[in-house]
Amino acid sequence: MVHGSRSIGHYPTPPSVLPPGRPASCQGRHVASTSFQWFRNDGGDPAELVSDYLAGNGLRVRNIGRTDEQVCPTGAGSICGAALYVSADAGSVMSGGAPGARTPVPGIPDVYAVVYEHGASGDLAAGDFALGEWTPSWTPAEHAAAVSSVREAIGRGDVYQVNVVGHTSAPYTGSPLAALHRVAALPGARYGGVLTGPGWALATASPETLVEVRGGRVITRPIKGTRPATAEGRRELLASVKERSEHVMIVDLSRNDLSRLPGVGPVTVDELFAVRRWSHLWQAESVVSAPVTGPLGLPDLLRALVPGGSVTGAPKRAALAEIARLEPVGRGVSMAAVGWVGPGHVDLGLTIRTVAADGERLHAWAGGGIVWDSDPGAEVAEAAAKLAPIKAALAGR
Repeated sequence: MVHGSRSIGHYPTPPSVLPPGRPASCQGRHVASTSFQWFRNDGGDPAELVSDYLAGNGLRVRNIGRTDEQVCPTGAGSICGAALYVSADAGSVMSGGAPGARTPVPGIPDVYAVVYEHGASGDLAAGDFALGEWTPSWTPAEHAAAVSSVREAIGRGDVYQVNVVGHTSAPYTGSPLAALHRVAALPGARYGGVLTGPGWALATASPETLVEVRGGRVITRPIKGTRPATAEGRRELLASVKERSEHVMIVDLSRNDLSRLPGVGPVTVDELFAVRRWSHLWQAESVVSAPVTGPLGLPDLLRALVPGGSVTGAPKRAALAEIARLEPVGRGVSMAAVGWVGPGHVDLGLTIRTVAADGERLHAWAGGGIVWDSDPGAEVAEAAAKLAPIKAALAGR
């Protein structure tokens, strides 16, 4: 399909759908206006094309350095901002990395943006929904073998760390919107929201900031390191040499990504290995930032930071090559970016804890970072722990 914008009225978008990263101050008064979509086969530079679309709708994405001078308009019919989603495949195109396996959700665009105006909110219409059995795209043994293969690559000196991700899907009938909103409402979902398109929808409960530009600073908050949300789990996470080493590698990669941006000053680590809670898990998060000192555009942010280092590994391009070699199913809507572009800020989350509905099946992904001392069985168990609350929310438990 050729990229471009269109009236959102050509396909239904419920007024009650709350886009990821939306400003809380707008209290859900978002009505979709027009949309942009780009598929990998369309060609062209997706970072430039989507930026042209957003700029054409009055959003200042070519020079976003002074976002602290902007305010969100509040009048009915005024443009609030836009939801922006970028797939893992589009991220590979933007970063020059190796393409992954074929996406299991080919009907969902690789880049999608929706401009929202202020208007009256609506109620979510309840409908029949039934979820079938989940079918993983690889067995636990195959997952463990992929972990062992990464360890061998590390031993050869090809990479330092690779994030290995698995996929699972389940058939469904009826409308999945209520189930997707349950996912978006999971505790700790900083980017909780739902985005819909023609015949598809995605929901995210992501806690991780890929990139935020606000108040004259550009910020990323990489997450790496997981334990059960118990007192013992917190102690284990803080004491784990393996988890801290894995985390610091990604913090260094994040520092490097920010340093590649034009128009930014010195990069600093503002917080290192802070333990936060997402649903029933503890996770380690750091804060890396830099002041905006000159012109900085959305295409620069997308090329430098998508896909995020915490879901690729280090070095990033070498890790993407290992991912393409090992993962049998593409990452689709996961492990890339979704969030909000407004007149006052840019705030994109990493699409971890994210699911997609394609009209027939629900799709989910989970994985973890692999380093030399990773245990294959423990990595398989960690991925299952990350998927558990997603599956429970979809099932209404």
